Amino acid sequence: MNFDFYFKSILFGCGLAADASAVSMANGLEESNMKKSKMLFIAFMFGFFQAGMPLIGYFVGHAFIDYIEPFIPWIALILLGFLGIKMIIDALKKKEDTEEFKKLTIRTIFIQAIATSIDALSVGLTFSNYSILEAVICCLIIAIVTFILSFICIIIGKKFGTKFENKAVIAGGIILIIIGLEIFISSFF
Repeated sequence: MNFDFYFKSILFGCGLAADASAVSMANGLEESNMKKSKMLFIAFMFGFFQAGMPLIGYFVGHAFIDYIEPFIPWIALILLGFLGIKMIIDALKKKEDTEEFKKLTIRTIFIQAIATSIDALSVGLTFSNYSILEAVICCLIIAIVTFILSFICIIIGKKFGTKFENKAVIAGGIILIIIGLEIFISSFF
């Protein structure tokens, strides 16, 4: 593991944390008097699921490595490109909050954590050339980055509202597209 591995893992964390950060910001706005323990719980849940989903994707991908290895650069380009473009399009659309997400119950936080991390499942498929240790370390980095960004965004949401919500999601989408392109291009050199 070298600097490139850690840097790429941090970028994965930033890209995948964009949705969770945007939702965290909205949560902070919704509940401006939120206690620190609840803020930590929300950040933990987002970090946990953002790490767990790619790890599941890694094991699925690793089980079928002999069949998918020649296609990994293409899979990375398509999946990360698709996810990045989808994030950008979703950010540009004006979405109305649903009633289900208005109350910050444990159930709602759990649903938010799953919903914002489902795309990370397919990102784990791009880790199939990693060793188990590398995959676990990458997922831990993703969890830490997501936790920190989510916690900060709750604080920002409490103070400033969701003014920057869409910009964070767009930045996350761009990061995922860049990582997909880097994996694809570097496979030829």
